[in-house]
Amino acid sequence: MYTGKIHTRSFTGYFRRLRFFGGVILFALYFGTAWLTWGDRQAVLWDLSEKKFHIFAGTFWPQDLVLLSGILIICAFGLFFLTVLAGRVWCGYTCPQSVWMWIFMWAEKVAEGDRNQRIKLDEAPMSANKLIRRISKHALWLLISLATAITFVGYFTPIRDLVSSILTMNVGGWALFWTLFFTAATYINAGWLREKVCLHMCPYGRFQSSMLDADSLVITYDAERGESRGSRKKGADYKSEGLGDCIDCQMCVQVCPTGIDIRDGLQMECIGCAACVDACDSVMDLIDYDKGLIRYTSDRELNGGGLRIVRPRLVGYSFVLLAMIAVFSWTMVSSPLVTLDIAKDRGLYRYNSEGHIENSYVLKITNKNQKIQSYAIRVSGLEGLQLSHTGTVTVNSGEMVEVPVSVSVNPESLLGDVSDIRFHVSTVDSPAFKLVEDSKFTGSVSL
Repeated sequence: MYTGKIHTRSFTGYFRRLRFFGGVILFALYFGTAWLTWGDRQAVLWDLSEKKFHIFAGTFWPQDLVLLSGILIICAFGLFFLTVLAGRVWCGYTCPQSVWMWIFMWAEKVAEGDRNQRIKLDEAPMSANKLIRRISKHALWLLISLATAITFVGYFTPIRDLVSSILTMNVGGWALFWTLFFTAATYINAGWLREKVCLHMCPYGRFQSSMLDADSLVITYDAERGESRGSRKKGADYKSEGLGDCIDCQMCVQVCPTGIDIRDGLQMECIGCAACVDACDSVMDLIDYDKGLIRYTSDRELNGGGLRIVRPRLVGYSFVLLAMIAVFSWTMVSSPLVTLDIAKDRGLYRYNSEGHIENSYVLKITNKNQKIQSYAIRVSGLEGLQLSHTGTVTVNSGEMVEVPVSVSVNPESLLGDVSDIRFHVSTVDSPAFKLVEDSKFTGSVSL
């Protein structure tokens, strides 16, 4: 692998266009979603100060973070499935590090020119022209990094307020810190570290080999067709000279963002971007050879076997993935839009003015509906239980209300020092909906 500074060459091709349009969609989702609104709030907002997470119509609370764990597990299995199917296709097309790295390389080309111009610029002594080009490149990098950071922070604090405060120089300390932090992180990762993040910091490349099998589609050089390498004149009978289809033009190496030579075989550093496929196919077109000297294929097909997409291992991953998605979807659909959490006062009990034993509780009612709801509360479990709160509780959409209540009962009704009771919460406009949560009532049994 090349260990110096990597200068990638410009190229065109099917996979480059595919990656470009995919990148446009990803950029539109990333930068555009933060500006969407849902009702009177930002559509997607992880409001850490309020401990609420808004995702379009849904509002989630810290106790719902188990759902986030489910999403992450599903994504992990999805990545496993993609790896078994087509190697590091995630890295080459949709990984944020790769997508931003390609954007930064484009900015570098705009400011300093194509590969040969950049190499000459690196070797040239400092001059006004070189300084201007360097400043232009880093200015573009910083501009992209700042836009990335503002958008990222905008998912955790309302982005319209954030941008307004930045423009008026009235941004808060923490918002400013995180904006500068992610600006620097993007600038360093995508501008300076680039492929080093993929090679030395990301663990995925190191365990992918344990997930591949003989039928996984990976980028491969067809050595049987390409060897021996060597230059030749167009139209010459190169077969009689013992040459293969590879003309050793080095184009596959020059376009590789990690600087490897795919002709040395599949390597950990290969991110599956197919830049070498596009470059090689363009050369094959120029010299009237068949495309596919470098291509997506499986080890089995390369060695004369057939291409097997459907196989037990892939079916197994598919089954697990679909099962997890089904369970997650069922959990989301069946999750109640109203939750009740009960916190009992640490004090054991007390006697009120009527001589009844009284316990105190705090009821936390969370409304996940997209409209205001009014709730009625009652308690059951012991004969003669009395609840201090007799009215209704109104909770705004996506809000949580704490309701302090006390429950009292005649000591003669107690069956033991600790009794089971239940709190019932029902919507006023739809009494059929009831939410029941268990709790405990403590008191001394009357003799």
